[in-house]
Amino acid sequence: MHIYTIKKTKEEGLLVLNEQGEQVSALDILRQAEPHRVFAFDGQMGAGKTTFIKKLCEQMGTTDVVNSPTFAIVNVYDVEQPYRGEVYHFDCYRLKDIREAIDFGAEDYLYSGNYCFIEWPEMIEALLPEDTVYIRITPQENGDRQLTIEI
Repeated sequence: MHIYTIKKTKEEGLLVLNEQGEQVSALDILRQAEPHRVFAFDGQMGAGKTTFIKKLCEQMGTTDVVNSPTFAIVNVYDVEQPYRGEVYHFDCYRLKDIREAIDFGAEDYLYSGNYCFIEWPEMIEALLPEDTVYIRITPQENGDRQLTIEI
């Protein structure tokens, strides 16, 4: 288990700090989780799941607009080197049952070999690969977020 702190500042935007308080790149989390590609984000409404996924995608080199795919269920973003390809961003909050995920082809995305970032993963847990990386985002009293990663 790895723990990070996320701070939001006006000057620098979103900062990710390791357990020693040193600033790290959001990409360091992806590198640490190599070769895993599926990331399940857990956290209450407003915890910062979409915000952190946006930071990851930006650092991966996307020029696409990254936002919550609440109504589309999945957004596809093109990314550049060294993560060349597509990133799939799921928001499973509105799914009524796992059948809906199967119907839109969730398994094709999940087993594509591309990065998949999933909000509200409990809705499709039975479909997730065994090597899914779980990231829990927990708001702190001071406004920071604690990021707990289980690989």
